Amino acid sequence: MGCALDAILPQQCFACGAGSGGGVLCDDCRAELPGRGRARCPVCAIEQHQGLICGACLSAQPPFDASRAAFDYAFPTDRMVQALKYAHRLSLSRLFVELMAEAPCPQADLVVPMPLHPARLRLRGFNQAAELARPLAAAWGIPLRLDGIVRDLDTHPQAALPWKARAGNVRGAFRVRGSVEGLRVVVVDDVMTTGETLAELARTLKAVGAASVENRIVARTPAPG
Repeated sequence: MGCALDAILPQQCFACGAGSGGGVLCDDCRAELPGRGRARCPVCAIEQHQGLICGACLSAQPPFDASRAAFDYAFPTDRMVQALKYAHRLSLSRLFVELMAEAPCPQADLVVPMPLHPARLRLRGFNQAAELARPLAAAWGIPLRLDGIVRDLDTHPQAALPWKARAGNVRGAFRVRGSVEGLRVVVVDDVMTTGETLAELARTLKAVGAASVENRIVARTPAPG
């Protein structure tokens, strides 16, 4: 049935416009997604030779313990993330989940999505991190808590701020609902740029007893240069 529908309703590749059958991307563009399969720092997921811990994480350990990113935040992944968030292209979340699930299953007790402030959630209509976290938690066989984190501050978008201002922008933004005492927590999000938002959430989780915090993200912004 799927092949018949593909023939009747052919789909164009999001990246190059060529025919892609029933997929979001054609096979060539899917194979060439930026950063896919590259060695990364196991703590902050920045591209790093041989997958060693990067110098920044060695000199100042972030509040989180580990991070995995499926891709770099570069074309076409950046446009795909934006289309999911702002144009409700939910088919992209299915592709992201499929490719994120290729990584080893996290050793964890709880999955939580990066939350949106209620005002932004009403404006957007859905939380893209929750759309990723729900099927990932099911695939991993790890309990999911969709309302486990509350975002109390409607902060300015991090991408609009200078890098040095981003830590202060999210300070005190989160509140944990329910106990995470002794739990290994996985946070699911779409993009990691400086990591300040994920760091503040990890700091908040550990302050109320989380044993460890690992980030699973769609895309990591490459290091400058």
